[in-house]
Amino acid sequence: MFEGVYPALITPFKDNSERDLDLEGLSSNIEFLISRGVHGVVPCGSTGESATLTFEEHEVVISRTIEVVNGRVPVLAGTGSNNTSEALRFTKVAKDLGADGVLVLSPYYNKPNRSGLVKHYTKLADLDIPVIVYNVPGRTGQNLATDLIAELAKHPSIVGVKEASGDIVQMSRVIEDTADEDFSVISGDDAMSLPLLALGGSGVISVAANIMPEPMVAMYEKFKSGDLAGAKEIHYRMSPLFRSMFIETNPIPVKAASGILGMAAGPLRLPLDYMEDEKVSALKEVLSQYD
Repeated sequence: MFEGVYPALITPFKDNSERDLDLEGLSSNIEFLISRGVHGVVPCGSTGESATLTFEEHEVVISRTIEVVNGRVPVLAGTGSNNTSEALRFTKVAKDLGADGVLVLSPYYNKPNRSGLVKHYTKLADLDIPVIVYNVPGRTGQNLATDLIAELAKHPSIVGVKEASGDIVQMSRVIEDTADEDFSVISGDDAMSLPLLALGGSGVISVAANIMPEPMVAMYEKFKSGDLAGAKEIHYRMSPLFRSMFIETNPIPVKAASGILGMAAGPLRLPLDYMEDEKVSALKEVLSQYD
């Protein structure tokens, strides 16, 4: 259902004491991405600093994204929480606003048991909106086992998983175990995009595509058309950029890069903070390779 390159949108803030939302900047960034051929967008994910957004701000960002996109590409809204009631609230709002689906990270900090995870995702999926499970153990402290993903995939509204475990064997097993379901396995790591596509993955929810959507889209399209050599060339050309996006905690580098390239970005919200000058210099050096 969700295939191709989906930038995990940054959330631009104004450079004032309150770090207010920069909705005009958000709109401008979305228009730029759509003009460069992305297949969808993801507001209010980790890259969008969702953990620092109020409920009202979540609603505003998702609403503005849907308004600007205006049906041109799917909108997959981040609605996860470690509180099931809060995740239900976010997900209901996203559905009512017209999101095409929701991206739901596994509950962080709580480290729920298997039955809790099944009930958590089932309650959200029962709202009758397409759900992408988000497995990111580096942030949640808990890896979602392949057999659990396969069990969740049997729910008609749980249509995929964003895999950011970093374990290509695990990703392969999820594809194998869900082969009989209408289920997408999407990379949550730019560097894993092409390897996962080769195994039968559906695309990538991308950090790097915020600033360089065209090569990400081209890599995907070349692979889909059978031009593996062309896709590999782009993968290796983009690899320094992929690495640079994680010289600090995401989204610190991509927001810095967006500002350097003249896109709307603004400051981060605490507890995230600016990179040290030497890392900014290193990032600028990487970006200079793509002029």
